[in-house]
Amino acid sequence: MSDNIKNGIPPSRKAVDMSPGSYVIYNEKTYRISEIIDLSGVVAIDVETGRSKPLPINQLEPADSLEIDGRNAIDIDGIGDEEWKIANHRFAAIKPLLEIPCLTRGEVEKRGEEVGVSANTLYRWMRDFNSLGTIAALIPKKRGWTTGASRISKAVEEIIDEVINDTYLTVQRSTAEKVVIEVKRRCLKKGITPPHANTIRSRVARISERVKLRGRGHREKAINKFQPAAGQFPGADYPLAVVQIDHTPLDIIVVDDIHRKPIGRPWLSLAMDIFSRVVTGYYLSFDAPSGTSVAMTVSHSILPKENWLALHEIDADWDVWGIMDKIHVDNGPDFRSDNFKRSCEMYGINLEFRPVKRPKFGGHIERLLGTFLKEIHDLPGTTFSSVKERDGYDSDKHACMTMAELEKWLVTFICKVYHQRRHSGIGMSPMKKWEIGIMGNAETPGRGVPPRPANGNTIFMDFLPAFHRTVQNYGVAIDGLRYYADVLRPWINANEPGTPGKKRKFIFRRDPRRIKTIWFFDPEIKQYFPIPFANQALPEMSVWEYRSACEQIKKAGNEVNEHEILKAISELREQVEQSSAKTRKARRAQQRRAEHKKNITPANPIPDKPPTSTVSSELPMADDLFDGEVEAFEDIG
Repeated sequence: MSDNIKNGIPPSRKAVDMSPGSYVIYNEKTYRISEIIDLSGVVAIDVETGRSKPLPINQLEPADSLEIDGRNAIDIDGIGDEEWKIANHRFAAIKPLLEIPCLTRGEVEKRGEEVGVSANTLYRWMRDFNSLGTIAALIPKKRGWTTGASRISKAVEEIIDEVINDTYLTVQRSTAEKVVIEVKRRCLKKGITPPHANTIRSRVARISERVKLRGRGHREKAINKFQPAAGQFPGADYPLAVVQIDHTPLDIIVVDDIHRKPIGRPWLSLAMDIFSRVVTGYYLSFDAPSGTSVAMTVSHSILPKENWLALHEIDADWDVWGIMDKIHVDNGPDFRSDNFKRSCEMYGINLEFRPVKRPKFGGHIERLLGTFLKEIHDLPGTTFSSVKERDGYDSDKHACMTMAELEKWLVTFICKVYHQRRHSGIGMSPMKKWEIGIMGNAETPGRGVPPRPANGNTIFMDFLPAFHRTVQNYGVAIDGLRYYADVLRPWINANEPGTPGKKRKFIFRRDPRRIKTIWFFDPEIKQYFPIPFANQALPEMSVWEYRSACEQIKKAGNEVNEHEILKAISELREQVEQSSAKTRKARRAQQRRAEHKKNITPANPIPDKPPTSTVSSELPMADDLFDGEVEAFEDIG
């Protein structure tokens, strides 16, 4: 087995179901959650011994490894247009039912008549969607049985669903054992071999507490526990109902790591939960708002943040994670990409744009950004909000904070100050509002702890830009750069299945900050594999530095090829190295490259040490040698 095969990363969009009654894995043992203590711990019962034990939430793993017939182990761009259309149609059919706190059989049958399918089919679609939490679960099954798929026939599945809905989820509150008996009786009556009792029990065990309560006659209890209280923002009635995202350049001059001299203002992308006003995620960089900024911000919002706090050495809590129902944004091109729209659809996230020329619809996030900017005005090196405010203050002269120091200040401020102090709009601190919205209190029901993502790499990968390319003898080419690894060998000049003569295109994903390696999704193994530059002499670079090098080559009247790229990047970095102690442009370019080189993502805050390049990593980066403003071509959204 080659090193590339060993480095494969299988996509998985499973999450740890945190609702009482759900099964989880802790230290390789199976537990059933009996009670949620708070946002950091639960009480669970060891299924083997029956003993209760407090467990830390951040160390729990999903107990059910079922991949929904392999439909989870796919790349989003690998879903055909017709399959995607069917999956979205099914989601549209069940979405109104998912939003009803106390669903009845009659309501399901009525919806079935409206969309032209049976109630049992709607129940099955809801079960599949709830088991995975993404639209991938609703993609039509392909012929043939794949690893992780159920061997139970469709007829048996329908009988199990019918018995659960007609016997277990009723006011009679029949036991799981009666469900087992009834399933066997109906199977034998139809001349079908009944499934094993454990198979039936596992189906019953997967039923969420919310469905169980409302189906077994506890209507008021279900309403009190799961129906959210009304909020002021339309639809923002509970945590993660609506998350707003926006960007701003910060009112502060930061200094480079080497010379401690001014290099300019960084950009901040911020995400906020409207219900509680907590910050769900952010992205701080020298790059102008782009598809990358959005991917990093959304990923950071969805994922747990313990490792992120450890990265910045901050002793604080930031117990905020989970997939939001809606993302509310402005009409910028960074939010309009097809890749971002489809990524949101995969996770059932409704992407909503503000009405044009109606700024009040973005008031919450803009006020939050204003709060952060106001706090930054107390830091050395601030530019303030206007020339009038800055009168007599030399921002460059007082600048002393590096990017890393500013980010540590930012995370500390979010966790220890902003989240903890009283917010006038909600009458309490954002973190307290979040906790009440999740856990509930004597007056307000909570929505429950959101499912905790189990694989951050897949979420981050889902939001990265995707490319479709054929595999040639030399490997694959993206933007004129060639990539190759042994894992591509079986796919060289491959044809589309069932279409002789038509070359097959494969899916590749790329982090624009580090393009020396791209990610290839193998359609048979169903894993992502890192594919490096075919020419190992080429150094690590960002897409912005690469474009800058290409422009220099073209201005010189030369042909853009890998030799010229290596030469141009080396020359640009030498120029930066020679002038870095003198000019802000050069220092900013050098620092920007240093930030990209860290290879830090929300999914991998403490990455493995990158491989050493054959070109000195000490060469400074040219990037785009700009001063304060970002060139138009840098927006890759």
